[in-house]
Amino acid sequence: MVNEGNGGFTLPRGATGFHRPKDGPLPETDLSAFRAALYAAARVAEGEVGEVEKRAYPRSFHTATVVGREGENTVLCHAHHTWVAFAKARRDWYGEGFLAPPPWAHVFSDAGFTVLSGEQLATPLSDVDTSVLTQGEWREVRFHGITTLGGVLFNAWD
Repeated sequence: MVNEGNGGFTLPRGATGFHRPKDGPLPETDLSAFRAALYAAARVAEGEVGEVEKRAYPRSFHTATVVGREGENTVLCHAHHTWVAFAKARRDWYGEGFLAPPPWAHVFSDAGFTVLSGEQLATPLSDVDTSVLTQGEWREVRFHGITTLGGVLFNAWD
C-alpha cells in the first residue's frame, strides 16, 4: 500500500518504531534534550514537570506531563524522530485523543523539536506518504486498525 502523489506528511524510516536490521539502527531522540524542553515549558506554563517516562518496548514514544495553571498536559515525544504531540491522557498507544498544542508548546520548537498539531495527527493515512512502510508495518497497521498519522507515530505494536 503505497500512497503516491500525497503531498501531506511524508513518513521517514523508523516512524512506526520498527526497523529492518539490514537498514541499520534507527536514530534516537535525545531524551535529555526532551527533558530540558519539558522543564523550560513548565516554567513558561508557570507549572512543573510531572512524571517523565522513558520509552519502554514496544512503545514508540516517551511520555511526560506538565502541570500548569490550566491543568495537566500529557506530552508525547517520538523515540526516533523529534516529534512532540499533546494528548488528553497518558496511554500506551494513540489513534486519537490528540490535542492542539498549548500556548507554551513553542518551547519545544525553540529546542529543535517539531510540534505536531492534533489536526495533523488526525490526518487519514490516505493523505500521508507511506511509501517507506514495509509489508510488516502495513500488517501491524491493518491488525491494529490504524487509520491516522497519529496512530502510526505513537503506537505500542509488538
